[in-house]
Amino acid sequence: MVRPVDKRANVARLQAEFSVSERRACRVIGADRTSMRYRTRRAPDTALRQRLRELAHERRRFGYRRLFILLRREGERSCKKRIYRLYREEGLAVKKRRARRRASGTRAPILVEAKANARWSLDISCRCFEHEHRMCTISLPAGAAFASSTSSTTSPASALRRSPTHRSRAPAWPVSCRR
Repeated sequence: MVRPVDKRANVARLQAEFSVSERRACRVIGADRTSMRYRTRRAPDTALRQRLRELAHERRRFGYRRLFILLRREGERSCKKRIYRLYREEGLAVKKRRARRRASGTRAPILVEAKANARWSLDISCRCFEHEHRMCTISLPAGAAFASSTSSTTSPASALRRSPTHRSRAPAWPVSCRR
């Protein structure tokens, strides 16, 4: 109940429901009695409100500033503050877009081995580096086939050490890693 319009409505409601005088209702609400008799001289702006609503529905991504420019092109002489006031009173707003989640890399199909009773297993491990950067790796067990071009070692850990993204200055496992 901050605006005088709201105070006027509440004073009228108190007078109707509890049949109290205007003086007492104003005292309870905390409103000035002279503001209860005030009648606005402002024009209703029905045509401008209607056109603003139509433009906002045609151009959903336009805010009040761009709608103001469109109205100016049509010959409307209202200022930006008036258009903003009408835009708010009509309850118009541009809806916020949510960010899309995008895939971080290319996806390749998993090659399925065509053997009966074949056993598949993966090991996923995450490690935190400097400045709280995390790197997660997927490792195949030692018994699985793992091609290595530079060494006869077939373990996934040796491939990680040779990978171009591996940091040689990586610290030991930290005590805590914030996300």
